[in-house]
Parts: sequence; C-alpha cells; structure tokens
Amino acid sequence: MTQQLPDVQADQPDISVGLNSVGVTGVEKLVKVARPEKRPIVLMAEFEVFVDLPSWRKGADMSRNMEVVDEILEEAVSEPTYRIEDVCGETAERLLEKHEYTTKAEVKMEAEYIVRDETPASGKPTQHSTDIIAAATATEDGTREKVGAHVVGMTVCPCSQGMSASRARETLEELGVEDEIAEEFLDRVPQPGHSQRGHATITIESSGTPEVDLHDLIDVARDSMSARIYNLAKRPDEDHMTFEAHSDAKFVEDCVRAMAEGVVKEFPDLPDDAVVQMKQSNDESIHQHNAHAERVAEFGTLRSEVNGS
Repeated sequence: MTQQLPDVQADQPDISVGLNSVGVTGVEKLVKVARPEKRPIVLMAEFEVFVDLPSWRKGADMSRNMEVVDEILEEAVSEPTYRIEDVCGETAERLLEKHEYTTKAEVKMEAEYIVRDETPASGKPTQHSTDIIAAATATEDGTREKVGAHVVGMTVCPCSQGMSASRARETLEELGVEDEIAEEFLDRVPQPGHSQRGHATITIESSGTPEVDLHDLIDVARDSMSARIYNLAKRPDEDHMTFEAHSDAKFVEDCVRAMAEGVVKEFPDLPDDAVVQMKQSNDESIHQHNAHAERVAEFGTLRSEVNGS
C-alpha cells in the first residue's frame, strides 16, 4: 500500500476535553538491579506509562505510542541500574521528548523483590518478599521521582490487650497474689490481644532522585508494626514473634506514626519539600472490616512534628 493512511488520532475530537492521563498499563519488562561486586538482581516489573492529551487532539497514537514506550523501556532496562526510580525517570523524560503535544509524562513501576533474611530466634536462612514501587513524572519544569515499598507484618490491638490485662489482674487478685508481684508479672508477660496481618506502605518523592536506600526504606516499613513476620518459622521463632508483637501492641494509627519517626531518623538529609506518603492497613481478625490510617506530608513538616517543634 503506497498511499499513506490518515492520522485519525490527530483529528479534532467531537468533544473538546483534555485528558490528564492516556497510555498503557500492564507492560512487563525485566529490570536488572545492580549490586557492587555481585550479580545484578533481576526483577519482573510491571509498568504503567501515561502522557497527558490536549483538548484539541482526538487520540494519543496508542499503537505508535506503544512502539515508542516499548523502545524506550527496552533502552532504559538494557543495562543494570542502581536505582529503580531512575528507570522511570529516564523513560518519562524520553516520552516527553517524543510527544510534541504533551506537557507531562508519567511512568510507574511495581515488582516483587525478594530479600534474604534470617529467622529471629533459630537463625535459619530464609527470604521475605516485598512489593517495591517506583514512579516518575516529567514536565518542562523538571522530573520528580518516587521510590517506595509495601511490606507485610503483624500488629496487636492495645485495647484488646488492655482488657486482657484487666482480667488477668482480677484473677491474680482472686488467687491471693500480692499486688506488687501481680504487677511485676504483667510487666514481664504481655497479655493476649487480637492480632492482625498488617500492610505498611511508604513512598518518598522528590525532585530528581530521592536520596533513599531501598533496603533501609523496607526496614523502616517492617519495623513500624508490632513485629516482623517470616516465611520460615521454627517453634522458637513463633514464640519470639508472638512475644515481640504483644510487647509492642500498636493501633493502625501508631504504625503510621512509627513510619514517620523512622523516615525522619533514617533519612535526615531529605529535602524539606520531599513528599512522604505513609499508609497502614490491618486485616482485622475479630471484625469483618479492616482498619486504615494514612499521612501525606512534606519532609520538613514531618520532621518538625516528629521532633516536637
């Protein structure tokens, strides 16, 4: 066919309304994460790629756009990267260059990341999986990048535990145990409370690349809950996790505040205008509903609150 087909997507739309995001989702690519003096870690990552669309243009050249997206992603992931957010940033900047009609390009990436671990009491080698998150938004004013992680842990309800402690105190009194000994026992042996599977998510976004080590961010998220959990658990490990969790009972709100404290302590050099998002969701064990808490704030504000300024 020698005659060029008409570019219908460049036509004026029937309804002149601009769109914030047009693009593709579910694009899977292998991403190699470099490590000093070690082989790269290979991730199966899923990307979402969007551009904005002006009101005067009918479409974003979806098939042609996918070719561009695939080409750009292939170039971006062809070499190992030390920061997954840089893959998104590079892709977003190239998309912006390729589309003369757009003013913003967005790239999001998620992947399952396996971290080698050790069981807390028996010292057995094991692994835990984490969902890692990266994103970037490129405009004429520059590029903002985001990195984050979603982890799973365990929480214990302080309210439920408080009721159990009251019952235990009354029982000890009925058995004739002296008040001083009863209180010492309750201090040393945390009482039961209903437990939940907790889901903690932290993302940090800044101009350029956030100065954040991904492993440190994962640790902050895992330590924000009552206890870490592990794929492998011998009986001493189960006892350890149960004791640790009940020794540090936390509401869903407490977990978000613990994340805030952890971010401020672990990443003190973040710029004041870096945006920190922290979310905690708990799968309730004795209710049909779940509990959720969230905070989004600039780092400067968060640091002032954590430090009591």
